[in-house]
Amino acid sequence: MLEATAIRKHYKAPGRVVRALDGVSFELGPGQRRGLVGHSGSGKSTLGQVMSLLLKPDAGELSIDGEPVRKWGVSAPRRLRQQVQLIWQSPRLASDPRLRLREMILEPLAASGRLPRDRGARKALLEEWADRVGITPELLERFPHEVSDGQLQRACLARALVLEPAYLVCDEVSSMLDVSTQAAILDVLASVQAERPVGIVLITHDHVLARHWCEDITEIADGQITAYGVPAAVDEEVPVSPATVPGS
Repeated sequence: MLEATAIRKHYKAPGRVVRALDGVSFELGPGQRRGLVGHSGSGKSTLGQVMSLLLKPDAGELSIDGEPVRKWGVSAPRRLRQQVQLIWQSPRLASDPRLRLREMILEPLAASGRLPRDRGARKALLEEWADRVGITPELLERFPHEVSDGQLQRACLARALVLEPAYLVCDEVSSMLDVSTQAAILDVLASVQAERPVGIVLITHDHVLARHWCEDITEIADGQITAYGVPAAVDEEVPVSPATVPGS
């Protein structure tokens, strides 16, 4: 279980304090598909970065399979960081323009010391993940500026999945893509879940997408959870008692 409990994160702004997260709790179990829905500035992306061990909260606790997270960012234990991978909204901002797609996909394995030493094994692993996310061999030799947003997001997806994480945080992964590419990305995620029980949280502002793809939806606004339930209940705006919110 990836469990965030009473997470608080505030930012100082000129003349005010921005309460990005104000006591938010959220759980993600193996094989689950959970939607985290909210408007721009609601705090959903901040929560995603906290759950991905990239952003240290001001208060609250994050645990991975029962182990509390004590350090964040590059200071966090590598074995915990590998368990949770984040896919960003903008593949351009999330990609190193100096790396070819093949280098980008294999970079996490190299950083974690898990890159096969045998060149043939590396090549086979790269081709396997490229094929799974829909990247052709010739695209692997291109730099980010030489491919489309959709192709680059597929490479970012492969980069996140190559470590075989237990949990995947998808932050508006399809909002910048056309409908067909959006569907293809979600199909890849579904196929991965069919093979092993990776937990996926889909962060989005699109209620229709969340209702279609997720098993349940948590709504967040102004740094607080406002509703939780199955898609139909949230769609009908049925009020949800805070006592039923996971982790509360």
